[in-house]
Amino acid sequence: MFNEIKGLNEECGVFGVFGASQASQLTYFGLHTLQHRGQEGAGIVSSDGMRLYQHRDRGLLADVFSNPADLTRLVGKAAIGHVRYGTSGSNSIANVQPFLFHFYDGDIALAHNGNLTNAKSLKRRLEKNGAVFQSNSDTEILIHLIRQKQDCDFITALKQSLTEVKGGFAFLLLQKDRLIAALDPNGFRPLVIGKLNEAYIVASETCALDVIGAQFVRDVMPGELIIIDKDGLKIDCFTKDTQLAVCSMEYVYFARPDSIIHGVTVHNARKQMGRLLAKEHPTQKADMVIGVPNSSLSAASGYAEAAGLPYEMGLIKSQYIARTFIQPTQELRERGVKMKLSAVRGVVEGKSIVIVDDSIVRGTTSKQIVKLLRDAGAVEVHMRIASPPFKYPCFYGIDVSTRSELLAANHSVEEMCRVIGADSLEFLSIESLIKAISIPNANKYPNGGLTVAYFDGQYPTPLYDYEADYLKSLQQQTLRKEQC
Repeated sequence: MFNEIKGLNEECGVFGVFGASQASQLTYFGLHTLQHRGQEGAGIVSSDGMRLYQHRDRGLLADVFSNPADLTRLVGKAAIGHVRYGTSGSNSIANVQPFLFHFYDGDIALAHNGNLTNAKSLKRRLEKNGAVFQSNSDTEILIHLIRQKQDCDFITALKQSLTEVKGGFAFLLLQKDRLIAALDPNGFRPLVIGKLNEAYIVASETCALDVIGAQFVRDVMPGELIIIDKDGLKIDCFTKDTQLAVCSMEYVYFARPDSIIHGVTVHNARKQMGRLLAKEHPTQKADMVIGVPNSSLSAASGYAEAAGLPYEMGLIKSQYIARTFIQPTQELRERGVKMKLSAVRGVVEGKSIVIVDDSIVRGTTSKQIVKLLRDAGAVEVHMRIASPPFKYPCFYGIDVSTRSELLAANHSVEEMCRVIGADSLEFLSIESLIKAISIPNANKYPNGGLTVAYFDGQYPTPLYDYEADYLKSLQQQTLRKEQC
């Protein structure tokens, strides 16, 4: 349901290896690099060519594999792994991936990054036909769709099933003798292919290739089906009805700055966002620019460069606390901000500060940051946001607040400025966001091959199960504004 979307959180991270000795250890290193994409649970399934082996649990990757024996038992030259932040399903062991399914004709492991927008309808249909679900994650739906097609070979059944699921998905499937990857027809979530000697790697981000010394081969394109087995890599597709629409929040916030998505280095895109933000919204008589660690540092350096202002380290982030939006209550989120960040009094005291952040969702973090800086003696605090106002939910794999919780959906920029307590507040325009990212050869696609629906409400696909609730929320929002 629409009102079950909880807050701005990362999606998930997937990593797969085929044809490498100690594949599970390589998968562990890759997942460790992708830990920023999910902190609720982690798991790995490996194959020795005869059978599949699994270990998974809730918590951070290092905690899940705190006993070295758990990793050692995952033998074989192929493996897939997953780090989870649940966009659907509760945080229970049953929902931790990769899932492992045992069938008379062969076992299958499955990992998924994204969110299916027609999951509720599909699950209802499958259950009516006798399917029994072991989890309440939408990921499991794909396996049930495949198994219903008993008159087809596996790849044909998979292709047909992939056309039935809608929304955002990057799937990894592991059988005893092959690794398969699939990306949704819009490529909402990033997925890349690498090569390490004779082994092939599939991962959510290129930073996971770098950590194991793999060479980048190519991005997986929308609608593609990648099959890797003893004969090498085969590129197929399950649909030709595709339109590139990469999630713009990958560049704004989610991806690591050293990752490259469709030819664009994330750090470079964020720095350009900062430069364009400075041109659109300069700040008069400011003494310095500081960024909110860590995802905003690139944009802050770009802003300082374009504005001709010193770039200073005015905020320090503790490296030993998880991101604050994961906390389940407002009180815990506010306490988490105080634990996570501290102001450097010797830098900001008596100064007029430009603070650059990547986004404002509820406004909790922004309000606390402004207060931290004022308490440390800042004379003025001017907030600049390196993305447009976040007004609309995402349904493709980011757990975003209901529209009623989104600060920008309920307040003007001036009102938001008063809520967070800043002296001024400005946002990057949608046009400048698209320009800053500039995916090569994406001019033929709307919005330069990006999804910017969170900012303008124009979704690139139907919303399916979410449609009625979303329209109802818009009507309620309009009514509240009229009453005010």
